[in-house]
Amino acid sequence: MALRTPSRPLRGISAVVALLAVGTVGCSVVDSAKDGAEKVARQRSVFSLAIGDCYNPNGKAEGEALAIEVVPCAEAHEAQVVGEFTLDDAKTFPGDEAITAIADERCPAEAAKFAPDTWALPKGVEMFYYTPTTESWTTGDRAVSCTYTKENGTFAGSLKADSSKPEQATYLNGANAVYEALWAHQPKAENVEDDLDGYKGQAKAVAAALDAHVKGMKDIKGTETGKLRAQLEKTAGHWKKAANAADADAFYIAYDPAFTGIDPNKTVAARKELGLATTVPADDAEVWAG
Repeated sequence: MALRTPSRPLRGISAVVALLAVGTVGCSVVDSAKDGAEKVARQRSVFSLAIGDCYNPNGKAEGEALAIEVVPCAEAHEAQVVGEFTLDDAKTFPGDEAITAIADERCPAEAAKFAPDTWALPKGVEMFYYTPTTESWTTGDRAVSCTYTKENGTFAGSLKADSSKPEQATYLNGANAVYEALWAHQPKAENVEDDLDGYKGQAKAVAAALDAHVKGMKDIKGTETGKLRAQLEKTAGHWKKAANAADADAFYIAYDPAFTGIDPNKTVAARKELGLATTVPADDAEVWAG
């Protein structure tokens, strides 16, 4: 999944300019004026965003932002804050690339606490995050706000998951960890020959996540879930072979059944049995389609 990085500007700068721009729209029409006034009243500093807030970015999804429009989640909106963490360990500004790397790793994990079943997300919703800039860092800004944002169109309702059953939570925690391990450890080199150790490291991480997932599924009842558990246990073996491959050829031989073994389409029956969403996200479907 693509991760983009909206950034936030200097903490404490007034959003008056943004508010005035909103307030000048449609003043000649009563309804439009009311809408504009309501929009102005809903303006909040980007630094005030909290987990669970539903909002509309002012302007483009990417780039610096001073203010956003916070709205009731029942109304149509473009985004919702689904996680947050701080960069308190850094003494100096880490740099945009370093912060992006941290957010790439942390935001999916934080979002999973709020909306663990990514299959249940509205179509077109992707991970974004607000990060400190060089300027805001000097004023004490250390927060990274993780959001699910729809670049085109809107969605209604909160993305926060309803109380899930223990077996659903166990399955989702394990499944999410497997795909996080796959993408978080993706080597930059396109060819295995150019970074065999990197690809073997990825395989080792996925194998470990699969082992934990299979172990967690042990006590989940259900015929389809049992079938999936057996299949994933076998798949973990292929990932372990890839992790211990002596050369690129051996890696490729193990990798093919390893990768196809975690094809999301193979989990649909078990998900249905567990009462979870069963439509494979378009991005994932495209990856495993070849």
